[in-house]
Amino acid sequence: MRSTSHRRTAAVGALSAVAALLAVAVQAGPASADDPWTTAPKGAKAQKLGKVDPGALAAKLTPAQRAELLRDANATKADTAKDLGLGAKEKLVVRDVTQDRDGTTHTRYERTYDGLPVLGGDLVVDTAKSGKTEGVTKAAKAQLKGIDMSADVKASAAEKQALGAAKAEGSKKTDANRAPRKVVWLAKGEPVLAYETVVGGLQHDGTPNELHVITDAATGKKLFQWQGVENGTGNTQYSGQVTVGSAQSGSNYTLTDTGRGSHKTYNLNRATSGTGTLFSGPDDIWGNGQASNLETAGADAAYGAQLTWDYYKNVHGRSGIRGDGVGASSRVHYGNNYVNAFWQDSCFCMTYGDGSGNSKPLTSIDVAAHEMTHGVTSATGNMTYSGESGGLNEATSDIFAAAVEFNANNAQDKGDYLVGEKIDINGNGTPLRYMDKPSKDGSSKDAWYSGIGNVDVHYSSGVANHFYYLLSEGSGKKEINGVQYDSPTSDGLPVTGIGRDKASLIWFKALTTKFTTTTNYAAARTGTLAAAGELYGTTSAEYTAVANAWAAVNVGSRPGGEQPGTSFENTTDVAIPDNGAAVTSSVNVTGRTGNAPSNLKVSVDIVHTWRGDLKVDLVAPDGSVYVLKAASGSDSADNVNETYTVNASSEVANGTWKLRVQDVAAQDTGYINSWKVTFP
Repeated sequence: MRSTSHRRTAAVGALSAVAALLAVAVQAGPASADDPWTTAPKGAKAQKLGKVDPGALAAKLTPAQRAELLRDANATKADTAKDLGLGAKEKLVVRDVTQDRDGTTHTRYERTYDGLPVLGGDLVVDTAKSGKTEGVTKAAKAQLKGIDMSADVKASAAEKQALGAAKAEGSKKTDANRAPRKVVWLAKGEPVLAYETVVGGLQHDGTPNELHVITDAATGKKLFQWQGVENGTGNTQYSGQVTVGSAQSGSNYTLTDTGRGSHKTYNLNRATSGTGTLFSGPDDIWGNGQASNLETAGADAAYGAQLTWDYYKNVHGRSGIRGDGVGASSRVHYGNNYVNAFWQDSCFCMTYGDGSGNSKPLTSIDVAAHEMTHGVTSATGNMTYSGESGGLNEATSDIFAAAVEFNANNAQDKGDYLVGEKIDINGNGTPLRYMDKPSKDGSSKDAWYSGIGNVDVHYSSGVANHFYYLLSEGSGKKEINGVQYDSPTSDGLPVTGIGRDKASLIWFKALTTKFTTTTNYAAARTGTLAAAGELYGTTSAEYTAVANAWAAVNVGSRPGGEQPGTSFENTTDVAIPDNGAAVTSSVNVTGRTGNAPSNLKVSVDIVHTWRGDLKVDLVAPDGSVYVLKAASGSDSADNVNETYTVNASSEVANGTWKLRVQDVAAQDTGYINSWKVTFP
């Protein structure tokens, strides 16, 4: 039977909501010299990119053009390996390719050594239109040589270790997805022969488990682990009456978007495995705007997927998640009372729970864009979902969730820099995450510090989220689409934003051409500066703004070494007794006149396994005490890395200032890593 493409309508619960969304503004008009983009998807806002170098923009490759570039790369990969000076046992495996409008090609490779996959061996080669190699970005600097290829440890021992690691994290129905495979581990220093074991089952909250555990094949030591299922949390947001792609076959319709790679939306009907049932029916209407109708969540998920597809294709020239024109799939109604959503490479799909009481499916625009972007990241930079690279992975999904939401221009879900603002997961109407000041959620980090890689990736992502907000909008107070923002900077200096479209373009170019599996925050700064330089020039305001925004989240310095004031710092470690007496760390302030300011900055870096145990005070030279942080049983995050503002105007500036820290509960330990007072 003939299959045809349709634009389907998702019903809503109220006529007023339907009427409100039927009048969708379409921005049109001629392109200017400052704006190379001549079209925008219906209802979306035209991009404002300024005086960008058009040659540095991504070419809008068709799947066939991309396939031809991949064939060329595969045909020449042996010569490329030779040109790069790789060893005789090393071989390149082509993974992805993108091209700029000026003909520069960025080819992403994995490596093998003696036939084994090299984890952390990925690299990106930039080739000019002339064929000349212009640059190489490697995930690891170490060379592949001197590797002992004999395994003293048995694969069964590695599997046992991996299963134990998963169970320690609360995994249920734990099993090994496949037998451990031998790999060369290069991601964290010198190369070693290792086993990679992938553990299946379910995580503690019911999310599917794909825990990767790396075991040294010579010593049996666990070298690293990361989670392969990339998840986030969002909300059900009924977007009014919208059109969604579907297909008709005979008298039946299915939720298959043939215009976007045949993306399909399935109903898991509370199951936690399998594909589910493809949404189908005899009419052209999906859902009724109520969670009780199972089609409603399907319509929301399909709508979010199509908005994300359109954003990447129309704004960045990427046809689908992998750039190959193939659509992913969405599964809704996962589990029972499951309050999460996730992306899986293994099924090339997004999956959504129904939330608390199965009444709030997590299928909003920003959640769909967040999860789908995990797929884009996996196909490009592929930052490992652990440590600083994991924070960057998670932040990339938040960044493009915001970009897609703004670009969608939906009247009932206006763009914002909030994550999960409609789900009310906290029970008090607050969002899940804030990009202008991430620490407002109580766990996320506003700025980088030395221990940030030990923080859960959903909270260490705050550094990049904050960078993106500052680069887009700048620091200080402002109102955007009715939402109030007030973004601080870690160095006390202001940041002037360059606009969200420019910021998104710079991040996308860095993601697709500069980032690798091991990219950390320092490397992200390098990559985004390189991207900004290619797009706008290294003397441009945009390039300077990238450097300033990173400095504002404590990654690198401002151009020219601009300083916000005079700081006095103590970097000597001071152990904090577990459930013991208070300890102090001192700084001696000299050369000041008069009293301290009303905005004295006190920057605290404490490494501790449960920050809720800690009471932190500033003690002035005369003994006056200023409470910086009270102990709290609900403050369950690790470490204290904050800059506090203290009104110390009644204190004489010169003298010995002390940071006083006391651990008031048992079991968790830590130390004062460093602290400083800054006089603006």
